[in-house]
Amino acid sequence: MGKIICVANQKGGVGKTTTVVNLSASLAVAQKKTLIVDFDPQGNATSGVGVDKEKIEKSIYHAIIGEVDIKETIISIEPQTLKGYLDISPSNPNLTGAEVELIYLERREWRLKESLKSVVNEYDFILIDCPPSLSLLTVNALTAAHSVLIPVQCEYYAMEGLGQLKRTLSLIKQRLNPELEIEGYLLTIFDPRNKLCHIVAKEVKEFFKDLVFQTVIARNVRLAESPSHGKPVLLYDAKSIGARNYIALAQEIIAKNGGQEVEKSYIG
Repeated sequence: MGKIICVANQKGGVGKTTTVVNLSASLAVAQKKTLIVDFDPQGNATSGVGVDKEKIEKSIYHAIIGEVDIKETIISIEPQTLKGYLDISPSNPNLTGAEVELIYLERREWRLKESLKSVVNEYDFILIDCPPSLSLLTVNALTAAHSVLIPVQCEYYAMEGLGQLKRTLSLIKQRLNPELEIEGYLLTIFDPRNKLCHIVAKEVKEFFKDLVFQTVIARNVRLAESPSHGKPVLLYDAKSIGARNYIALAQEIIAKNGGQEVEKSYIG
């Protein structure tokens, strides 16, 4: 059964989509069958792996409102390069309407979880890219996930908003998903020349301790350029610092989840 990891932080610009796209590609290179679920109406993860948002006929939106099975939305990414190990259930601005439509649907917080039941056994990892808000879409993602990975930008306001996110996670565990765990806090956009980055990184590690990944994602030009080419950085420049960082993160996550039995609520 696949490990479902939600990548969330209501603060924008912290590297959520960058992490979903590049961690997924790194897991795929390690021959871990991986699915990206683009659950952000902006659809940046979709375009970041080279899928044209304007040409999508069936997206994750159609799956969660019950029009299609999620299997009908899935697109294989770079089958020649990644040998069929990376897929995506794409998104486009249609997903914005789901916020309103979900309000009137039964079990509205469980729509994504219900959709994923038909594919969770086909993947080693499923990574969900969330919008930069604590919306009903994010609640669906957290309800569907086994764990949450939280990117934290190495800047002055890094800790701002994490308290609110922790309260939201606590409520999700109490009311909707008691098995939800913290996969880890990921330090992103780290500039080794910037003294403040080192101070913030130290503060985050002292506060969250073993929950902080050893891997730190450095600020990197090639990593920033790759989305405009519709490629994960691993396929854009495999020798770049960004590519090496995400390969290291994938290795950490694989090691952490090696042989781990995943919660069985998706069966039946």
